[in-house]
Amino acid sequence: MRKTALLCALVMGTALSPAYAGSGPIKVVLAEEADLLEPCMATRSNIGRIIMGNVSETLTELDVQGDKGVMPRLAEKWEQNADGSWRFHLRQGVKFSDGTTFDAKDVKHSFERIMSDKNTCESRRYFGGMTVTPAIVDDNTVDFKVDPVQPILPLLMTLVTMVPEETPLEFIREPVGTGPYKLTNWTPGQQIVLSSRDDYWGEKPEVTEATYLFRADPSVRAAMVAAGEADLSPSISQLEATNPATDFSYLDSETVYLRIDHNIEPLNDVRIRRALNLAIDRQAFLGTLVPDSALLATAIVPPPTLGWNPDVKVFPYDPEGAKKLIEEAKADGVKVDTPITIIARSANFPNVTEIMEAIQQQLQEVGLKVELKFVEVAEHEQYYSKPFAEGRGPQIVAAMHDNSKGDPSFSMFFKYATEGTQSGFSDPKVDDLIKRASAAVGEERAKLWSEVIAYLHDHVVADVLLFHMVGFSRVSERLDFKPTMATNSMLQLSGIKIK
Repeated sequence: MRKTALLCALVMGTALSPAYAGSGPIKVVLAEEADLLEPCMATRSNIGRIIMGNVSETLTELDVQGDKGVMPRLAEKWEQNADGSWRFHLRQGVKFSDGTTFDAKDVKHSFERIMSDKNTCESRRYFGGMTVTPAIVDDNTVDFKVDPVQPILPLLMTLVTMVPEETPLEFIREPVGTGPYKLTNWTPGQQIVLSSRDDYWGEKPEVTEATYLFRADPSVRAAMVAAGEADLSPSISQLEATNPATDFSYLDSETVYLRIDHNIEPLNDVRIRRALNLAIDRQAFLGTLVPDSALLATAIVPPPTLGWNPDVKVFPYDPEGAKKLIEEAKADGVKVDTPITIIARSANFPNVTEIMEAIQQQLQEVGLKVELKFVEVAEHEQYYSKPFAEGRGPQIVAAMHDNSKGDPSFSMFFKYATEGTQSGFSDPKVDDLIKRASAAVGEERAKLWSEVIAYLHDHVVADVLLFHMVGFSRVSERLDFKPTMATNSMLQLSGIKIK
């Protein structure tokens, strides 16, 4: 975790500014509507932007505006026991929005709930490859025994949202949390409203109410803030970011990539996967459909995540090389003429339609038959995560992956291990490397993650990695707020000041 400070150095932190006495409601306009507000799904960006840190809280949180690393939230402190387990000491006097008291029973239930087979909690995927057993010590103390021992468990707990022990294992529609806000209105297709709580355990935020509106077009979102119809749009396109008084850029933690399903011919042939990579002119997108300050990706995690490997190079644009590989595979009987479907998520990021159409054309130009299909977020998840549909044809899923935590463990198991919920292949060496890296510490941990990154890129050719994205936000001049690396996946209202 020595590189947490380096990671945060990329973040545009909020400058020191005078205290403001203002308070009141704000309106936030987002690109995607939340299809549900389930707390254990708050690691998905379209949900996390609304409830993570606002309605739902975690035991710990990562400081993304400075270099303090993992910070207390609902746990005041923690330490590692002699047997490698972790003990968390809970904050006292905390109540959920339904009036019940937060204690160790809630922590145990919250963790066991995300691991239950009664639901499909997204946060479960971050604990793949390990067995975690919570045990109550007393009302305000919880131990977590982990096998194998996890040196970064306090960091992993930044993704486990707390719910009352009475919460059913099945998904709920109206979240109950310990955060500074509660859900007071949800009109599907129109708006979601959060209102501040008078009985919140922490400092009262200046934003008293937040109304979330949804518009897919980034120009419409930008125009709404300019016209005073909204106060904040966390995501606009570079084309609209023309006003230095209201528009801010930031290196976010999202990596745009194409997840390849290696299980279906012709994508099960490494030559075809290399051809996919060689056929795409990544550089041509920069400054056109993708911000010119975005970075070309060689890993699913952004630099300088622990273990980042500078020796791994971006695939060159080489359409003739791609054609040669396809012909070689065809000569060996690989069914290269089988139509391949790219499945993309509508309004996932600015210019997603144009980018995917351009990629489709580039892949077709080297001789592959490629179809393009756009779906909404809920349907996208069905293609992105297991169980994959039986009888499917060859598929490539276009997606963005967020890792703002500074460690590859938040990505590698569920993306690439055999048992990973989004893994499109099985490789024993990858499984072994991920297992050893997850349990290692210090320089050995960084070395192993670096080896994983190189092996996935150069030998497995696991994905088509595209861009580490740059985000643009428009913020009303009546607000004091600057976006950070975390803005795309969570937007804590308590960090917004009103002038």
